[in-house]
Amino acid sequence: MKAHRRARWLMLPAALLLALLPTSASAYPNPGLVTGDIVVHDPTMIRATDGTYLLYSTHGGLEARTSTDRIAFTRSGNAFTTAPSWWKTYSADNDPWAPDISYQGGKYLMYYAVSSFGSSKSAIGVAGSASGKAGTWTDYGIVHSTTSSSDYNAIDPNLFVDSDGTWWLSFGSWWSGLKMIRLDPSTGKQYAGDKTVYSIASRPTGTKAVEGPAVVKRNGYYYLFASYDTCCAGTASTYKIKVGRATSPTGPYYDKNGVNMLNNGGSPVLESHGRYIGPGGQSVMSDSDGDLLVYHYYDGQDNGTPKLGVNLLSWSGGWPTAY
Repeated sequence: MKAHRRARWLMLPAALLLALLPTSASAYPNPGLVTGDIVVHDPTMIRATDGTYLLYSTHGGLEARTSTDRIAFTRSGNAFTTAPSWWKTYSADNDPWAPDISYQGGKYLMYYAVSSFGSSKSAIGVAGSASGKAGTWTDYGIVHSTTSSSDYNAIDPNLFVDSDGTWWLSFGSWWSGLKMIRLDPSTGKQYAGDKTVYSIASRPTGTKAVEGPAVVKRNGYYYLFASYDTCCAGTASTYKIKVGRATSPTGPYYDKNGVNMLNNGGSPVLESHGRYIGPGGQSVMSDSDGDLLVYHYYDGQDNGTPKLGVNLLSWSGGWPTAY
């Protein structure tokens, strides 16, 4: 659908919206209408307690943007005004990646990664804020780290809080794939009673390219969204978003065809189409009108510039469909 028609579609009855969903894997929807400062990479978004949308993204000390209507976005600074000293150990440019924002126990939390491109020497940090606004974040230090000899990468974190109150953090990319650890809700860091690093998705043959996990629970299933193939290459990017589901947060996750995500499984949710190249770096958030898939794509009509994409998700039939 045309982007400028997006706002009108959001007002249609739910039954009609479902009737208009894509009917084939190639009929991917265009992003919804967003304006303003929308050049982002690895976006994460939340609706704050005052109704304002807070969006954070990779680089610049975690770039911050706000919106009052989920359409027009304004740059509002960075999460951090001073870089924590430990970043230098993991990043040559002292610049964090892939934030993940949520609201837990009356406070905003943000997990993020510090690394260098192509390196498995990485670390995930966590910070907190009373308001979630730019410049108000206090860093709490390292949650999990890897070394140059590790066979997985501590990047792209995503917090999932289960209905029983258990906290899980999924993360990782390439090499041996996506991982998950249990967290302690009282600290936001790894749970002392379970130090297991669970494997939840991998590509044992061919390319190892899987990263950017996001886990949600819907209708009794746990769904793992992940970005596959090559990012960060402008119009040459081959990123795509795939999904699998499980009956346990730690898996195993299977796609629609019953293929385990530990064996290169994953059903497509969003792929390149038209000017919208390499969608990925996704997160999933809930809003008053449903679940949203928040991601970046590379604009084929703007020299491959990474931009914000937002689509609603339908769960009809037990699997997510972007529209």
